[in-house]
Amino acid sequence: MLNKIFRSQLGPLFALLCIVVMFAIADQNWSVGNFLSWGNIRVMANGAALIAVPAFGMTLIIIAAGIDLSAGTALTLCGTVLAVRLNNSEVAAGDPGFGVIMATTLFWMILTGCACGLANGVLISATKVVPFIVTLGTMTIFLGIGQIISGESTVGPPRGNIPEWLKQLNVTGKNGDYLIDGLMIPTSVLIACLLAILVGLLMRYTVFGRNVFAIGSSESTARLCGINVPLTIVSVYTLAGLFFAIGGLLYFAEVKVANPSDGTGKELEIIAAVVLGGGSLSGGRGSIIGTIFGALIIIVIRNGCTLLSIPNTYTHIIIGGIIIIAVIVDQLRHGSPEWFFHLIRKT
Repeated sequence: MLNKIFRSQLGPLFALLCIVVMFAIADQNWSVGNFLSWGNIRVMANGAALIAVPAFGMTLIIIAAGIDLSAGTALTLCGTVLAVRLNNSEVAAGDPGFGVIMATTLFWMILTGCACGLANGVLISATKVVPFIVTLGTMTIFLGIGQIISGESTVGPPRGNIPEWLKQLNVTGKNGDYLIDGLMIPTSVLIACLLAILVGLLMRYTVFGRNVFAIGSSESTARLCGINVPLTIVSVYTLAGLFFAIGGLLYFAEVKVANPSDGTGKELEIIAAVVLGGGSLSGGRGSIIGTIFGALIIIVIRNGCTLLSIPNTYTHIIIGGIIIIAVIVDQLRHGSPEWFFHLIRKT
């Protein structure tokens, strides 16, 4: 029974439920009992959206047997471009923020994300260097570009230059301006759900989606089937860059400032969300719903540790351990080591 759950897509959901129950019990016994309150659930949902949106792009990359270590710095580079543009522009009083100025700002932010992905895709396809090495290099390049743009400092636009809809994008409080007032669901969560549906449909019902899975399963076989592998890889990384840009928008909406250095390390939790959700680092397997579960696992652990007053230093250790466990789980899904499955078959 455990063997079937472990190998199925129910695994991430089962793990998430176990973690939620564990922290709920701990919170009731050693804290104030707010873990399962609606307010805290909104906070966790918003936090999961911040991880899940860029992780959707990483899901496509990992399914195609790639990796992108530059995701974090690309995300904060996009957020920095947004902040710098807002810092230099005025949003007219009463303007809801969808005018020419904001449209141009969003265009440059999205263009930056797509350009980062395009650069990675072209370098990987043209040089045949493994994605790990290429994106390790571009990770520091994007960080450097962000520092140049920001003047090596944190960029905090005046509050009057930030449109109201952007201020309220990640709101979780009772008095917040929600897109759907009655449900009080953070707009960031609605954006993540919409993107999840679109990417899920793309991967399941389009030729592009089938090509991505085929390349991840066996690149040589995909070539023999007539798939344009270089073009597909470039398209995957460019599309992932779009999700990193949207992630940069949510990142800025959360903190209202931008610092390129904040992106260092974000790629680890983005990758971990995909792997915890059932994505295989060997390629050929992954799902959007699984990535959402993976993001929730990370944010539930972080939130639960905060409520239990566990210091951030220990929280980092726990999340780091989760990343290692995620990789081990990925290996176990491939049937190794055999003694593990022989052991749990008896249960």
